[in-house]
Amino acid sequence: MSRNATDKEIKQAYRKLARQYHPDVNPHNKAAEERFKEISEAYAVLGDPEKRKKYDQFGANWEQFERAGVNPEDFGWAPGNVRVEYRTSGDFSDLRDLFGDMGGFGGDLFETLFGGRKGRRGGRATEFAMRGNDVEAELPLTLEEAHHGVTRSLSVGGKTLEVKVPAGVRDGSVIRLAGQGQPGVGGGQAGDLLLRVKLLPHPRFTVAGDDVEMELPIAPWEAVLGAKVTVPTLDGNVEMTIPAGAQGGQRLRLREKGLNRRGGGRGDLYVKLRIVVPKNPTAEERRLFEELAKVSRFRAR
Repeated sequence: MSRNATDKEIKQAYRKLARQYHPDVNPHNKAAEERFKEISEAYAVLGDPEKRKKYDQFGANWEQFERAGVNPEDFGWAPGNVRVEYRTSGDFSDLRDLFGDMGGFGGDLFETLFGGRKGRRGGRATEFAMRGNDVEAELPLTLEEAHHGVTRSLSVGGKTLEVKVPAGVRDGSVIRLAGQGQPGVGGGQAGDLLLRVKLLPHPRFTVAGDDVEMELPIAPWEAVLGAKVTVPTLDGNVEMTIPAGAQGGQRLRLREKGLNRRGGGRGDLYVKLRIVVPKNPTAEERRLFEELAKVSRFRAR
């Protein structure tokens, strides 16, 4: 029998099963009595044109939405695009074959109505339950914490959670904690907690993708003569060579001294040179600069 079975065909199948399990035919048989009630409940949907129309339109969820006072169309609902769970009690597993003589239609619809899950005998087969909403929260991190990774303790909903932040997260990265969002409705699964990483401003470094940039002040003679200077990085200080004749605004690259990448490897550190002069030179420094001005043939303009 096809899914488009007629009302007459459905009624014939129901009558056959009803006669088989009717209490008058099975006196003092509680199991038969309970099964008769379940068959009648299934037929209440299969045999009612209006209920069957709602089933065809909204799927097996129609009655749960109706009892909850929810109009699925208000949410643009269609079968398959809303995650809905069903919690039940009792056992309907032995009824999967009750409508077997109805072919694919009866078995499929009965399976869908009761989900092959558990239901309470003699009452409604399912209770409406829905997954809880996800909750978003901001997780502020220092650049060093994002680079190296860190374990943070967070208080959420009256409980303390240990959050392991992997090395290499970026601003806007999302860390998902399953089941730590809003509780579900009617015993449904809880939502998730989504922690969105927010990198705090750093006093020295700025971020450009996987790379890190910083500005390094140097003295005029270091720029002219060249020098070896100490440069801070996210992993500690390193030594860097300033070439002779370096210019203000020049960028020097330290390979693989930038941010860790989640997939492995690292970005680079770019050091921008800024030439600074003494604001209050000593008498001797002033004399030397005056002497330099006299003998130098360099013209800046």
